[in-house]
Amino acid sequence: MAYPDLQSYIAALDQRGFLRRIKTTVDPVLEISAIADRISKQPTVDGQTPPATDPVHGGRGGAALLFENVQGHKWPVAINLFGSYERVRMALGCNNLEELAARVQKLIKPEVPTTLIEKMKKIPELAKLASYPPKIVRRGMCQQVVRKEDADLRELPMIQCWPHDGLAGYAGKPKEITAGTGRYITFAGIYTKPRGGGEINVGMYRVQLHDTRTMAVHWHMHHDGARHYRQHAAANERMPLAIVFGGESVLPYAATCPLPPNVSELLFAGFLNDGGIELVPCQTIPMEVPANAEIVIEGWVDPQEKIWEGPFGDHTGFYSVADLYPKFTVTAITHRQNPVYPTTVVGYPPQEDYYLGKATERIFLPLLQMIVPDIIDYHLPRFGAFHNCAFVKIRKEYPYQARRVMHSIWGAGQMAFTKFIIVVDEHVNVHDEQEVLFSLGANVDPSRDLENVTGPLDILDHASVSYGGGGKLGIDATRKIPGEGPYRDFPDRLLMSSDILNRLDQRWKEYGLD
Repeated sequence: MAYPDLQSYIAALDQRGFLRRIKTTVDPVLEISAIADRISKQPTVDGQTPPATDPVHGGRGGAALLFENVQGHKWPVAINLFGSYERVRMALGCNNLEELAARVQKLIKPEVPTTLIEKMKKIPELAKLASYPPKIVRRGMCQQVVRKEDADLRELPMIQCWPHDGLAGYAGKPKEITAGTGRYITFAGIYTKPRGGGEINVGMYRVQLHDTRTMAVHWHMHHDGARHYRQHAAANERMPLAIVFGGESVLPYAATCPLPPNVSELLFAGFLNDGGIELVPCQTIPMEVPANAEIVIEGWVDPQEKIWEGPFGDHTGFYSVADLYPKFTVTAITHRQNPVYPTTVVGYPPQEDYYLGKATERIFLPLLQMIVPDIIDYHLPRFGAFHNCAFVKIRKEYPYQARRVMHSIWGAGQMAFTKFIIVVDEHVNVHDEQEVLFSLGANVDPSRDLENVTGPLDILDHASVSYGGGGKLGIDATRKIPGEGPYRDFPDRLLMSSDILNRLDQRWKEYGLD
């Protein structure tokens, strides 16, 4: 089972020895992030066996951290809570991600009952589906303390992750660091609604502190939050927005999921939680937020006002550029008694977001296969920072099938931003990067097997020829067959006979080699 709130999850981590409490005073400006960055590169404390889908990096992640004395603040700061596969599994309430992927597959492609008995057996499953939508309640612990006129953002222990964060206009030359210039909210759900009402969208976007009641909200043009903002801006109406910390342990993951359009993150969170998320109405805006949250910031985004945001040290390992983004004005801050403030640091991987992203890779394989049935498996290697590279395995059946798969992926949701796609045959383990590169060297002729296209890219890609767009490359690393351009017979791969391999298995101890 998943956990009902953040502090229950933290207590479970502590009980299992996955949490480290830091009692000495630490600075939220750079010191906390530097500690978390170093810890994230260390071996995990979970005692887990690296999963087959990540044999190289699965044993990293360090410990979850709870800083109990943060300089200038009264609330403790939690970080790296999701920084390993085992902790992600705990938060999602599952034994393994493949089990959860199977649940997703049944949700998106349910089996149709054919007999009366089968229909009767489906009734409990249908009843469970009905329990996934969020439930509105009158009160929640997220509003045990309500502050309106005296709300002050500076009381939240926001961290500054990297030295040049928030120094708008930074052009690659060192500048004197002003303490707290680049303090950010990095691990909270951003709650918005489309103009005219509709399902709440939950995204995880960074938000930069400016003063006691003002922040800059950063979102990509492709995000639902940005789409809602454009709707309100077109009508010259301000937009209600809530920033939510904590809540059920499934919520941070649900906020990061690349869900299909019009699929609610809260509905998916209810599915992961095996029960609907309880929501409570906000105090000052027309929005509902999780009743079990630690902290909620309420306010309005004015379409007529933009302020500087950035630069920001991002998951690519580089600073993203500063630009003008919507101004968010706070109307209230509510919180539970004695809350814990969750945060994260992003940067050169692996970081905490790496494990959340790899969970998405596994859980959403059935959804990708529904869009592109040719795909047997895929892998988003760490060096690609998720958007830069994908290894894809197919069972090749006809000429140019690999190219069809590439273009299908470039049309599939957020996979559209993938800059490099390498397609391999079904016998290749896409999670073994050396195997993929071997196929690249063995099967590719650059004059024949490269597919160059132009299209949208992640706006964080600083190498692209334009902002949010540029070239993409597909590489067909499959064994070639007749009909795929200039063709020569491919030689057979070196494979030992099964009789000999069986003999080795039976006689291995006799050889005395172990």
